[in-house]
Amino acid sequence: MSAVTASSYRGVNPQSRSVRKRRNPSVPDSPAPRGPVPRRRRFLVCEPTYFDVKYAINPWMRPGEPVHTGRARAQWQQLVSAYRAHGHTVETVAPVPGLPDMVFAANAAVVVGGRVFGSLFHAPERRPESVPYETWFKGAGFDVHHPEAVCEGEGDLVPVGRWILAGTGFRTTREAHHEVQEYFGRPVIGLTLVDPYFYHLDTALFVLDDGQAGGEGNIAYYPGAFSPGSREVLARLYPDAVLATREDAMAFGLNSVSDGRHVFIAPEATGLAGRLAALGYVPVPVDLSEFHKAGGGIKCCTQEIRENRS
Repeated sequence: MSAVTASSYRGVNPQSRSVRKRRNPSVPDSPAPRGPVPRRRRFLVCEPTYFDVKYAINPWMRPGEPVHTGRARAQWQQLVSAYRAHGHTVETVAPVPGLPDMVFAANAAVVVGGRVFGSLFHAPERRPESVPYETWFKGAGFDVHHPEAVCEGEGDLVPVGRWILAGTGFRTTREAHHEVQEYFGRPVIGLTLVDPYFYHLDTALFVLDDGQAGGEGNIAYYPGAFSPGSREVLARLYPDAVLATREDAMAFGLNSVSDGRHVFIAPEATGLAGRLAALGYVPVPVDLSEFHKAGGGIKCCTQEIRENRS
């Protein structure tokens, strides 16, 4: 499948432009339609210096499958460059030898209102990752809460509007959901994941509009990743959500990052990108296919630092 560029979603044919009409000053201009509005973000990432597939903790991982380190580094740099080109701040935490999954910064914590809830990884191989991330956050002036229950950061905790959507079923436990609610003082909505290919919530759902400007925000998700009850909850909370197909979900189309207008998305998720463009969003294709070998993509590599305390 060929790569898709952002311009290909705009639906504009440059060969069929209409002649511009002369404006009649007696007729007031109609207000321009308002589309989705971007908001500048602060992201934390980790360079994939030691990225590899050394063990298997999800169905995507096949130990021994070759990882092209040069390609991984170039793809990761493309993501960082795309964020900065759209006005976002990107900071980095130093990678640590022996921690091949440390590049997946989203799993290290969740930050809401300037408060950091750290991680306690399910897999023993990943538990040491918490230390360098905690060190970074403390050095940046944040306090870090140590979870008592298994919890994998933004992998399973997705702030949107006044809620925190929280995944369980494969990694983060329900006990952690209660701990998160007590720490942040925000309602936590538990959602059960049932398909092992979507082992984290951020592989099955992402936030289009986080509700910072008022309202409940909106999301995109793949219904088949969730239990029947969880699907009903999502349908009630987000009746206008964008629904993805399994094909787009398996292409890591839901492991995306939105700034409210620009959606950084896997280029293979063409169907989902087309639906988003039709709604006024601007897809920004970024190829992170080398990281798919470990079950990760754009969002997995991106930790958002939310400092707004409202």
